[in-house]
Amino acid sequence: MLLPSGLQIFNAHPALYTGETSRFGSAWMEIGSRERGEDIEGYLRLGGREFTTTGVLGWSGAPGEREKRAFPAWTTLPGYQSLATGRNWHLAAAWVLGLALAGYLAVGLAGGRLWRTLLPTPGMLAPRAILADLVAHLKLRPPAPEGGYNLLQRLAYLIVVAFVLPAMILSGLAMSPAVHAAAPWTGDIFGGRQSARSAHFLGTLILVLFFTAHMVMLLLSQPLQRLRTMTLGRRGDPS
Repeated sequence: MLLPSGLQIFNAHPALYTGETSRFGSAWMEIGSRERGEDIEGYLRLGGREFTTTGVLGWSGAPGEREKRAFPAWTTLPGYQSLATGRNWHLAAAWVLGLALAGYLAVGLAGGRLWRTLLPTPGMLAPRAILADLVAHLKLRPPAPEGGYNLLQRLAYLIVVAFVLPAMILSGLAMSPAVHAAAPWTGDIFGGRQSARSAHFLGTLILVLFFTAHMVMLLLSQPLQRLRTMTLGRRGDPS
């Protein structure tokens, strides 16, 4: 819900800036479209480079009925263009994420589980162990320590849970005019409200990549057995 509603919000102004205010013509990233005869050409502009994205980004709809949109209708919530509705969905889902994350961190820190399962052990940080872990992942045969996670898993989960998700929540608050007026530091720590918006977008990309890699590795490592372990208890325990 957060991702498609966030894309709906982004479509209202599909450009990213740094600093406190947006300055037209100075975006470091922009998704747009231009008319080419009777058709529409989509483009992605990164810095001084431009890439044609016709059929992927910049427009949405069947031929002859296309409309200019950064992300197409099938990726947004709602499918039609509505900034207000997108914000309502995004805020509702953000409450679920924020409360769930706070509860997860509180329980994990109180019981010590986060330190035991996510912090790398000294043995994992040995150069030989790091190299072996990287090679195993490149071969799509990641090591699975009994009762825990390997080094790359721990680092990935730790970065997402302890840094990316809190930064996403904080940057989202910084973009709220009411929150920013009451607590200007929420935007200041990112270098301005527009920088916070850019950080929010980049954090979204990190989470999408994390989720995709997570699902790929899951499908490559006995998913049915792992699902049974997650739902029924210890591996091999039928109770």
